[in-house]
Order: sequence, then C-alpha cells, then structure tokens
Amino acid sequence: MRFVLFLAVAVLVLTVLLPLLRRPAVRAGRPPVALSDELVKDPVCQTYVVRSRAVRGRGADGAPYFCSEECARRYAG
Repeated sequence: MRFVLFLAVAVLVLTVLLPLLRRPAVRAGRPPVALSDELVKDPVCQTYVVRSRAVRGRGADGAPYFCSEECARRYAG
C-alpha cells in the first residue's frame, strides 16, 4: 500500500516539475532578436513599424522608414 502511495506522489511530482524543467531549454533554443527588428518611426503618420517590414524611402536627410507605400509617396510629394 505504501508503494502505491509513493508511486502516485512520484508521478504527481514529475507531472508538475517536468514541464518547469523543460521551459529554460526551450527559451535557450530561440535565436536572439536581430537588430533589424527594432522599431522605427514613420515621419508622416508618426506610427512605429518593425524595421524589417518597413518601406524604406529615399530622402536627403538619410533614408527614412515608412509604414506603407502611401506614406512614402506623401513624404516625397
């Protein structure tokens, strides 16, 4: 009877602890966030957009980034 009780407690403890022990390994496997994923501000509509998804404009003041082609056209025109 003690053995069955010990086995039930052991299974319960492993069921709770095993997922907690696996989480750090999952986080360690993720790649670091690249610098291209930083937020840039659209000078037209003042919204922030991830640099890797932004539309890059051509301007004299260093190529600004835009949230859309429409904002890029409004900035140029």
